Amino acid sequence: MKKGKKRICVIGLGQFGSEMARQLAKHCEVLALDMDEDRVNALADEVQQALIVDAKDYATLSSLVSHDYDEAVVSLGESMEASILCTLHLKKIGVPVIRAKAISEDHASILRSVGGTETIFPERETAQRIASQIINPNLLDFIPLAEGFEVIDVAPPDDFYGHTLQELNLRERFGAFVIGVKELVPPKFVFLPGPDFIVKPSDVLVVIGHHEVLNGLKGMKV
Repeated sequence: MKKGKKRICVIGLGQFGSEMARQLAKHCEVLALDMDEDRVNALADEVQQALIVDAKDYATLSSLVSHDYDEAVVSLGESMEASILCTLHLKKIGVPVIRAKAISEDHASILRSVGGTETIFPERETAQRIASQIINPNLLDFIPLAEGFEVIDVAPPDDFYGHTLQELNLRERFGAFVIGVKELVPPKFVFLPGPDFIVKPSDVLVVIGHHEVLNGLKGMKV
């Protein structure tokens, strides 16, 4: 298993990119880049490093981001040229996973063709998720829990990263059952994840169990 926190570069600090960087910085080492000084300054105290950079310039970008980074998130969807060039540069640098925001299907196709691992449509994905919640209300609202039991979101401790739910065996060892996983990158909800689901730094576990167990979950070790 890889040691230490994931290293992730977030490029483009608009509304989506800024919030992505904030959330990732809670569990990962985040480098946030943008040309806008105000955007960088607004985020400087909430991520590990924030710099004013023109990501279209390969020499500058390659001096800051190396193949040692685990992932990059390109949130330059408002500028097709910038996002395409940035994605191309990251591929050339050797970043293994590149998630790029797209504004159209054609834009997404180009991003994938130049090296994007995954394309993101934040507004579309958010709308689909909310529509699903409206159509299918949270079933937990209708489940009567025994006294002392609750359902909470848990940010997994570092020791969980890289392990499957079967390896962690939370149900047998601690009486805690993972009923869902909120994947932050890209945003997705996994209901009743299988035993082979691998826990990542960008995951939030939805766990049901006795409150005493859940309160101590962060201190649990593999």
